[in-house]
Amino acid sequence: MLTALKHLIFRRYRTKATKRHELNYLFWECTLRCNLSCRHCGSDCMKNSAVPDMPADDFIGVLDDIKAHNTARRLTVCITGGEPLLRSDLEEVGRAICRRGFFWGIVTNGLALTTERFSSLIDAGMASISLSLDGLQEQHNYLRCNPESHTKVCEAIKMVVDFQARYPQRLNFDVITCVHRGNLDQLPDLRNDLIARGVTQWRIFSIFAEGRAARNNLSLTASEYRKLMDFIAETRRYTSPDGNKIHLNYSCEGYLGRYELRVRDFFFFCRAGINVGSVMCDGAISACLSVRGKDFIQGNIYHDKFSDVWNNRYQNMRNRDWARHGKCKKCKKWNNCLGNGLHLHNDMTCDVEHCNFELLN
Repeated sequence: MLTALKHLIFRRYRTKATKRHELNYLFWECTLRCNLSCRHCGSDCMKNSAVPDMPADDFIGVLDDIKAHNTARRLTVCITGGEPLLRSDLEEVGRAICRRGFFWGIVTNGLALTTERFSSLIDAGMASISLSLDGLQEQHNYLRCNPESHTKVCEAIKMVVDFQARYPQRLNFDVITCVHRGNLDQLPDLRNDLIARGVTQWRIFSIFAEGRAARNNLSLTASEYRKLMDFIAETRRYTSPDGNKIHLNYSCEGYLGRYELRVRDFFFFCRAGINVGSVMCDGAISACLSVRGKDFIQGNIYHDKFSDVWNNRYQNMRNRDWARHGKCKKCKKWNNCLGNGLHLHNDMTCDVEHCNFELLN
C-alpha cells in the first residue's frame, strides 16, 4: 500500500514536471572524435570523424538564446563527445558558460587528462567531472581496446580525489561503469577497488545495442540483469571492512518494478525532452545523446532557435501515448513506465528494444 501511494505521488509530480518542461540539463556533443575505440560505443566514435567539431561560437550562441528565454533557475551543461578533451578550447567555452550563470562539467575517458589540463579546466570553472572505469585492468582495457586505458583513468581518478580532499564541495565527481557479461562477476572487486581509491560516488549503466555496441555481444541476459540489480541493491547497504561506503546509483534506464528505489535514489523517469536537451555535433537538437533516432530529432541550431524548439516541439517526448503498442499495449505497469527509456526506441513505430521489467520478471 505504501509503495502504491509513493507511485501515485510520483506520477502526479511527473505530470506537473512534464507540463512545465523546464530545461535544466543540456548536453553538448562537442566532437565525435575519440582517442579510444571502445567496443560498447553507442556513437561509434573514432580517431577521425566525418562530422567536424562544432565551432565554439556556434554553441555559445545557443547559450545566449537559452539565457534570454529559459525559465529554469539552474542549468547544467554537460560537455561530452566523443572525447571532449581532444578539443583545446573547452576552457573558452567553460568560461562562457560561467559568465552566463550556468554550471558545466565533462564526461571523459581520462586518457588525455593531465595535471596541467585538469588545473586549466578547474580555473575555467568546471564544476563536475565523470570518469569511466569499466572493470579491473584486464576487463577495462578489453572494453576500451587500449592497454594504457586503465592506468590512465586510475591516474585521473587519483588526481580528482586528491583535489576533492583539498577543496571539499568544489567539484562533483563520480565514476561511471558500463556493465556487460565480461565484467559482471568482478563488480564486488571493483567496488572495493573504488572505495580504496577514495571514490564516493558511482554510477552503473547497462549496455544497449546501439552504434558499435550493436556489433558486439555485450548485453546482459535476464539472469545476469537480475544479478546486477541485486549487486547494486546490496552495495547501497555495503560498508567496507575499514568502515567506508560508496554511493551507487543505477542509470535512469527502464522501469524496474520491485527494484525501484532499491537501486537508485529516484523512481524511473525518462526526462528526455522534459528537463534534458542536447545539441549534437552537427547542430541537431534532441534530448539525451543516447536518443539518436530520426523521429526524435527536433530541429537544428543552424536553422532553428533552440528556445523555440524547446518551447514548441518535443511533443513526442512529452506525450508518450504513441509508444503504447506491441508488448507495452496491455502492460499493467504502463503508468509507471510510459514505454521505457526513449533511447530504447529506434523510432515511433518499432517495439521497444527491450523491457527492463520483463527482464527482471
